[in-house]
Amino acid sequence: MTSSSPSPAHERCDILIIGAGPAGMAAALAAAPSGATITIVDDNPAAGGQIWRDGPGATLPPLARQHREALARHANIRLLCGTRVVGLGERQRADHAPALLLEDADRGWTQHSHRILLCNGARELLLPFPGWTLPGVTGAGALQALIKSGLPVRGQRIVIAGTGPLLLAAAATATQAGAQVVRVAEQANWRALAGFATQLPRWPAKAVQAFTLLHPQLRAGSHVLEAVGEGQVQSVRLRAGRGEETIACDRLACGFGLVPNTHLGQLLGCALGGPLSGGLGLQVDAQMRTSVAGVYAAGECTGFGGSERALAQGAIAGHAAAGNTTPVHALQATLRRWEGFAQALQQSFALNESLKTLARPDTLVCRCEDVSHAELADRTGWIDAKLHTRCGMGACQGRICSAATQHLFGWTPAPPRHLLAPARIATLAAAGDDAPSG
Repeated sequence: MTSSSPSPAHERCDILIIGAGPAGMAAALAAAPSGATITIVDDNPAAGGQIWRDGPGATLPPLARQHREALARHANIRLLCGTRVVGLGERQRADHAPALLLEDADRGWTQHSHRILLCNGARELLLPFPGWTLPGVTGAGALQALIKSGLPVRGQRIVIAGTGPLLLAAAATATQAGAQVVRVAEQANWRALAGFATQLPRWPAKAVQAFTLLHPQLRAGSHVLEAVGEGQVQSVRLRAGRGEETIACDRLACGFGLVPNTHLGQLLGCALGGPLSGGLGLQVDAQMRTSVAGVYAAGECTGFGGSERALAQGAIAGHAAAGNTTPVHALQATLRRWEGFAQALQQSFALNESLKTLARPDTLVCRCEDVSHAELADRTGWIDAKLHTRCGMGACQGRICSAATQHLFGWTPAPPRHLLAPARIATLAAAGDDAPSG
């Protein structure tokens, strides 16, 4: 396995995997024995995705190291880190998957393949509330990523709020880095948490993990109301049961669950669906095939259930894409087991309706284009909002505000048509010279 920029000979492969997290790594390892040429693309500096993120402040779990080492042993796997998909390439023959336009720090090119595996995970759902744009306010997962990348937090007071197991994981990461976690505010109530806990013995490893992550500052039925500060967050106002509390802090990390990364899948024409994502993830069949011929999907872009579910789906997708369906049937039982865990997560950490009322009229919803809640309240949908306010037209291309407006207003964001992200002119120019050959 190598990780340098591709030469022209590597711009065609049998299987193209987008995302080098657990699902993408498992898919590559499952497909590798077939002898297929495999290219893995990820925009991070190293393989592992968000859950196995590496960095100066990270300690990789043994399973992550094992997967990295296994990838390195296969000469037919090529890993391209620091590389992203920016759009669609030239049209392909009927027996080929759609071509994708890729870009790294040096150049852009069109990548051709016979099969595409979408393993590009999920992102945090960030909901707007007064003060959420203050410096020091981040997502819960973003706080974890920053600490693993070397952000010093020793001695800092941190409040973590939102919902789901990620809050406790972020609290553990911050505590290990020397921070003082002064509150973990979980919006689900104690009854929901107790119901989730009673199910955990079905997955013993998860039960042990939950026990080790329990934090003395965990409070259920609590959620953020406002971040307060002058030029930097200095305190946070929380709903605490039927009352309120204000806690002084240096950082606030909020995460309200996950949003499947479906932009690329939708660009390719893949249908959405599936109960584990509330119908917002990519729809797949038992072999992880999407509704588009030659395109497969695995991991949290199809729904949420942790790394174990992603590993099982990735392995199924890799075998199926390589034409080896025999192991797929054996993996179905493992997948069903972790689908059950995913269902328990979804039921236990459903978002409270009161979270839709956090924003004030002057609260920014689209941070890139400074669009307030009041400017969006009378709009009829996502396209109407973009046309009249430029909501979603900034640097993040709507990845934050589209999910927020979907939750707040029930809008359905329009899928991209050709480009996923801003691209260099040289990349677009090179794409025109990269027509596919037979």
